[in-house]
Amino acid sequence: MHLYPKLITDALATVRYPGTGKNLVEAGMVEDDLRIDGMNVSFSLIFEKSTDPFLKSVVKAAEKALLTYASPDIKADIRVKTIQADRPEPGKMLPGVKNVIAVSSGKGGVGKSTVAANLAVALAAQGYKVGLLDADIFGPSVPKMFHLEAEQIFAEMREGRQMLIPAMKYGVKILSIGFFVNPDTATLWRGGMASNALKQLVADALWEDLDYFILDTPPGTSDIHLTLLQNLAITGAVIVSTPQNVALADARKGIDMYRNEKVNVPILGLVENMAWFTPAELPDHKYYLFGREGVKRLAEEMQVPLLGQIPIVQSICESGDEGEPVAVNADTMTGQAFRQLAQAVVEATERRNSALPPTGLVETKKYFFRLL
Repeated sequence: MHLYPKLITDALATVRYPGTGKNLVEAGMVEDDLRIDGMNVSFSLIFEKSTDPFLKSVVKAAEKALLTYASPDIKADIRVKTIQADRPEPGKMLPGVKNVIAVSSGKGGVGKSTVAANLAVALAAQGYKVGLLDADIFGPSVPKMFHLEAEQIFAEMREGRQMLIPAMKYGVKILSIGFFVNPDTATLWRGGMASNALKQLVADALWEDLDYFILDTPPGTSDIHLTLLQNLAITGAVIVSTPQNVALADARKGIDMYRNEKVNVPILGLVENMAWFTPAELPDHKYYLFGREGVKRLAEEMQVPLLGQIPIVQSICESGDEGEPVAVNADTMTGQAFRQLAQAVVEATERRNSALPPTGLVETKKYFFRLL
């Protein structure tokens, strides 16, 4: 049987690209480099980027179509070309970032996102270049805290790649999956899909030069934490907890995750949130609603610094709901507390960097989950 170009393109026209519903020829995905030598055929298929979720399945479908509609004896060499440049490899996704700080908690409801948002604002107020990534894929709250629910995120081509432009507010560059999903709809994604979305927010965004890149991680331990550890060299972790025993028990697990020998991320320190309640009409009074100095005792037990104690005042809730973090106002009690926390984080980071080598990436191991 004699092979000729139209026979090949007609066979490829039977394969549809799932992303558009068009066949490969109609979609312009067949490169003009077709070569035929007897029963040997070589050509390239063009994809937008190397991470295209349909890439492997489309290549296999093209091979099958050639065998079915051209000749069962055909030997195809199908190459892949991409329009966009490849994403940087793990460990090199944020070349302009000096320090990556993971703000974590062993459980939800302890105010981790509030601490992360206000820490970012307080660092920016001190003159540092700061980025904040809402890595809580399934429960993003950063857009609400910064009154950016209606923010539209755009992309522009940089060095052959489509790059997201982070939002900017209070001197902080901000990205969240909350910018791309319906805020009233639950995000029902499998772990792989969530991890891919997170990697896009990290690597496919113009974070540029930053002194501090703050990660608002999901509560507990999850696939998202593993994705971050496998792709980013995290400078250190800040663990947030309330003073009550239930929260402290989970905080221990969070500390253990970062201290695990397979992870080995330094703990910069602990933050005691909701340390006490001070009513507006009695500014000199402290009411210990969740116990007294539980996080301080845990810090002493685990031999890590206590970075700060954040009181409960009504203004924290109101400011969060109104989209203005309390750290914006340095004259308030909580504003001062977050400014002091930011300074403590800076000092802890400097000590860590002077005493320890850079953090390595976590390797993927099947037995890793049994270690958590």
